[in-house]
Amino acid sequence: MNHALRCSHCRAPFVPNPRVKAQRFCSHKLCQRARKAQWQRDKLACDPDSRANQRDCQRHWQRHHPHYWRQYRHKRTDYCERNRLRQRQRDKKRRLGLLAKMDALASLTILPSGIYPLIPEVGGHLAKMDALSPKYHVIPVA
Repeated sequence: MNHALRCSHCRAPFVPNPRVKAQRFCSHKLCQRARKAQWQRDKLACDPDSRANQRDCQRHWQRHHPHYWRQYRHKRTDYCERNRLRQRQRDKKRRLGLLAKMDALASLTILPSGIYPLIPEVGGHLAKMDALSPKYHVIPVA
């Protein structure tokens, strides 16, 4: 006799079908929809042909519906207002320097060879909380 498992989506107990060896979802409609969505995400993540096919289908749809987003924004003014507000917040963070970019250098200066400690900055405005103080050997280019 099969033992009950918990559904990966709704967490309700269910008795799995003995013919489905790796069953993780119950038979409820919403749980099956979640199972299919998970399968599609996994497929797109692993299969380059599926990603290419998805991209081609999206481009085809966009060519046949060129005014979709303009009409969407026109019909939903609340969406536009929310987007404007959030963009203002992002712009404000950018102006205040609160956005972190790993590969951004303010200026390239030539430093003499030596050991330089990197001291992490303390504050709630930083995105990375596990920064360490490594030592770098700077070798000037001749």
